[in-house]
Amino acid sequence: MKNVEELLRLPSPAPRPQALAFDGEHLWMGSLETERLYSIEPKAWTVREEAPAPGKPYGATIVGDELRVLLGETDEDHRVIRRFIPGHGFRNADSIECPDDTGSQLGFDGDRLYVSQWYKQRILSLDEKGAVGTVIEVPHGICGLVVVEGCFYLVTTDDESSDEYWLTHVDAREGAPKIADVARIGFKARALAFDGERFWTNHREKHEIVAFARV
Repeated sequence: MKNVEELLRLPSPAPRPQALAFDGEHLWMGSLETERLYSIEPKAWTVREEAPAPGKPYGATIVGDELRVLLGETDEDHRVIRRFIPGHGFRNADSIECPDDTGSQLGFDGDRLYVSQWYKQRILSLDEKGAVGTVIEVPHGICGLVVVEGCFYLVTTDDESSDEYWLTHVDAREGAPKIADVARIGFKARALAFDGERFWTNHREKHEIVAFARV
């Protein structure tokens, strides 16, 4: 299996970058260290907007003109999905409690919201009230998720303490899901976003954001 082709490796504007999402113009990043969201202009690599989060931002995805952000809140690390409106901040209305009070990454396919459960090794579809629909089982733990052209791309691993991480492709559009590890990611990656040409992920403990070529 080939390694992903790294295109850029850039310093994160805040330590321990975790959540990632691309809105068509800007890369949104959530930092576990500062508990803030940052909107990054990719070409200049400058922060255009930042906002405090009501918890640790583990995952994010774009829904229309807004973001949905999966947060770990309170001392008990309660997992909840909240709306974030650029220029306005987080909204308490329409929040969703994560199923089983667990989950870390989010995706959106234009119709349904998806949340991944790392240790349960599955993706759940959610309706607007948080009710679970489709459940997709995968063979590895999930630490990154994005929907591209109707398919899931995941960052996965069997041992989070190792550097054995993969880019995994899941096509669940017809019948039984077709799942394949398509490339090796040689570091402890967290989150996944796609800008139309490149994937983005975090080398969190190095405080770096990495772009790599589409596989």
